Amino acid sequence: MTTQPGILLDNPPLARFMTFNLHQPDAAAGCLRELAAMADGEHLVVGMGRSLILALDADIPGLRDLQVTSSPGLDIPSTPAALWCWLRGDDRGELFHDSRLVESLLSEAFTLGDCIDSFKFTPVNRDLSGYEDGTENPKGEDAVAAAVVQGQGPGLDGSSFVAVQQWVHNFDALDAMETAETDDLIGRRLEDNEEFDAAPESAHVKRAAQESFEPEAFILRHSMPWAEDLQGGLVFVAFGHSLDAFEAILRRMAGLEDGIQDGLFRFTRPLTGASFWCPPMRDGGLDLSALGLD
Repeated sequence: MTTQPGILLDNPPLARFMTFNLHQPDAAAGCLRELAAMADGEHLVVGMGRSLILALDADIPGLRDLQVTSSPGLDIPSTPAALWCWLRGDDRGELFHDSRLVESLLSEAFTLGDCIDSFKFTPVNRDLSGYEDGTENPKGEDAVAAAVVQGQGPGLDGSSFVAVQQWVHNFDALDAMETAETDDLIGRRLEDNEEFDAAPESAHVKRAAQESFEPEAFILRHSMPWAEDLQGGLVFVAFGHSLDAFEAILRRMAGLEDGIQDGLFRFTRPLTGASFWCPPMRDGGLDLSALGLD
């Protein structure tokens, strides 16, 4: 398998999400070659945005910027970036120094935009709302089928697309609700993580049921909580063999299909939204041949 290994592994205890903007296009190719040699795809997963691909005079079929999604009282933003790095590990100090190394290596061409520290909340990977996250993630070969490009040829096979959003939670709103009310928003019971049929149509599990789409909209989620000072939420991360499934789920969550908005929006909203292409691996580094950077 030529996929960056971190895409198919379980979430790490700690992570750091970094996004970069391109300020010197002429220097981008050199920086990317150095990054490709450094990135092992496991402790450092790399994704590239459409603006960077265009600056390299290349084309990745299926890569597009996320669109702004609006419905009554709701705006879901699109905040594109040139480059995305997901640093994975179990020691915050090592992540700090590794991120400094990445920023220095890229500095000739790229400027750091956002840097978000995240973590696994309890062994079962709970969101800060207390509910388990990623319960319906595909496993094994199903995960590969959902997340990995196949049958497109060398340089593309083994790659993946990823959609990334930073969501901020309103914990005062959550605290004001009874557990039965928040269970209805999610469609699962907090106490045992079980779905229940009596949940309203606005429940998240009904809005985002991957098998209910035509075609089915399976994604591989690697979302992780974040917290800074007294704010917190979720870095939503969804890998796919295309961006189609993520976009279909988001449209339904916003109520664009039937006017029913996802109950999640009663306590959380996305601040950002970007999409990236994650190249495959070759000889222990990133395979950039699809970009003409052999």
